[in-house]
This record gives sequence, C-alpha cells and structure tokens, in this order.
Amino acid sequence: MIAYVDEYGNLSDTPPDPRKRINIKASDIEIGVPKYDPANDLASSRTGIISFFNHDKGFGFIKDLQTQESVFVHINALSETVAENNKVSFEIEMGPRGANAVNVKLVK
Repeated sequence: MIAYVDEYGNLSDTPPDPRKRINIKASDIEIGVPKYDPANDLASSRTGIISFFNHDKGFGFIKDLQTQESVFVHINALSETVAENNKVSFEIEMGPRGANAVNVKLVK
C-alpha cells in the first residue's frame, strides 16, 4: 500500500491532484529566528495609567492606553514615586516572563 500526503498534511490512499500544486521558492522559507526588523521594535514610547502598585513588594501593573493591555512594572524601572491612577510614559522590554515596562516617568 502506498500512502500520500494531501495539501492539509493528512495521509491519504489517493494521489494528490497535480492542479492544486503550489510552487514555493526556497528563499521564501525561513528556518530559525527571523531577521531583525526595526519596524517591529517594541522600544517606542507609550503612555498608560498605573492600575495597581504595591510599594511594599515593589511591583505593579500599567494599563497601556493604546492596546488596553496590562504591563508588569518593577520598582527599579521607576524614575520617581508613583501611585495608582497616575498617568505615565514607558517603554516595553521583553523579559523571560513576558513584557516589562522600563524607563517609567510621570506625565504631567
């Protein structure tokens, strides 16, 4: 018995239709890490509101005004003391557990 693979990756006992064949250039295939594209850089300045901050534990969260996502912020990333509902500007840096806010400054 001969097995064939259809266009969806499933095994089949009928050969594939040659009219459905798609030609792909070898240069279009990316294996590994994609090339760096500065347009996708997350370091652009953003604004948000401190939704929660615990001064005793030294961390909190900023709600990004553009994407409405919560971003983790550590007390070491603050340039000045903040409180809940303060408007801040910040940059995003990817850490081992996800996005972190860095260079956090109060917006007046």
